[in-house]
Amino acid sequence: MTSEIEELLKTQIAGDYDVIVAGAGPAGVPAAIAAARNGARVLLIESNGCLGGVWTAGQLTWVFDIQRTAIGEEIIQGLHELDACVLAPGEDMHNFTYDVESMKFLLEKMCLDAGVDVLLHTRVVAAHIENKQMRAIMTESKSGRQAWTASCFIDCTGEGDLGALAGNAFDKGSEEDGAMQPMTHMAMIAVKDVQTVSDQVSFYDGHYNHTPSQIKFKKTLDDLGIETSYGHPTLFQVKDDLLALMINHQYGVDSCDAAAVTKASMAARAEIFSVVKRLAESDGPFKDVQLVSTAEYIGVREGRRLRGHYKVCIEDLMSGKRHDDAVTRVRFNVDIHSTDPAKDKGLKTVKVIPYDIPLRALVAKDVDGLLMAGRCISGDWKSFASYRVTGDAVSMGEAVGAVAALAVTSKRLPLDIPWSEVAVRIPELR
Repeated sequence: MTSEIEELLKTQIAGDYDVIVAGAGPAGVPAAIAAARNGARVLLIESNGCLGGVWTAGQLTWVFDIQRTAIGEEIIQGLHELDACVLAPGEDMHNFTYDVESMKFLLEKMCLDAGVDVLLHTRVVAAHIENKQMRAIMTESKSGRQAWTASCFIDCTGEGDLGALAGNAFDKGSEEDGAMQPMTHMAMIAVKDVQTVSDQVSFYDGHYNHTPSQIKFKKTLDDLGIETSYGHPTLFQVKDDLLALMINHQYGVDSCDAAAVTKASMAARAEIFSVVKRLAESDGPFKDVQLVSTAEYIGVREGRRLRGHYKVCIEDLMSGKRHDDAVTRVRFNVDIHSTDPAKDKGLKTVKVIPYDIPLRALVAKDVDGLLMAGRCISGDWKSFASYRVTGDAVSMGEAVGAVAALAVTSKRLPLDIPWSEVAVRIPELR
């Protein structure tokens, strides 16, 4: 049998937009909303059945380092109005936990109110380039293969899927050995009485007590003879007796390899099921705990890092680098989870001096008309371990959405847009 099948495809154009955003996670939703509010006709494409990405389908439940920009503030306020958000008081980085179903509803409402067209259950599978500029993308879904044209595109896929399909160069893994941080599959559990386990919950009743609570929860597991693949098993209170469970690490998995991710997902769910079952059968405070749900997909820490016109590097973080075209100021530490469980199953952190992410790091180097936001922006491996958190993705997305709309309306490329013209379109609520 031949090793290749040659295809000749003619794909019908299903729609034309000013801006198309691929990926509707913590970066993609703000990007689409910002572009629409600045006058662009926007299509937002998502492979899952809901908006929010790792926030919702990934059941993350905890947001780090969200910036006080307009959309970031609206998300927090909207969750508060739904009684679905608990802020960590006194935290410098403005962190909070949230109810997943409320987050799904809120993000959909915000997109619809902004006039964003949304396509769920749809995956970007190809890109069409003319004279170095992206002109169209192809998708596949229940509707078959379709093409969509636009003047500007934004990659918010996390893995940098759109940029890679378009031929933009990228980096992946550690510069030293190619190692990639492990994946984590999140789950939700319901305990009978949260007060009896409150000292083992890292975020409980609005108070953050991370390390002592982690140590106590790990001792409970150790006493039951339960060893988890993540060396710092953690619980967060979502609401009342509902807790988010983070006990899993899947090591050495390439997030761009579907077979490897599938295998990791199944192994992770098996571990979660086994651990919760043993806790439920114990005589301690976790007796009769129920597994409410596991995430729709495994949480990916890293994939491709698309090359841009600036590369964020670890020296920037250590010196608190400032830029005239800064889209956000990151405060989260370098957070590298062990890549080798034989050596360590925890993580190493390094404090940073708050540093800027410049717009140039969000503009693709090899493809005109392509922007990116979230963890697939241009940076080295160690700096990536800081800016990858979802709170910072919100402000990146909001920035590139405004840039894309301005580029379209003024008939310029994103690289030609001065940040001073964009900044006035992003009200900051600091």
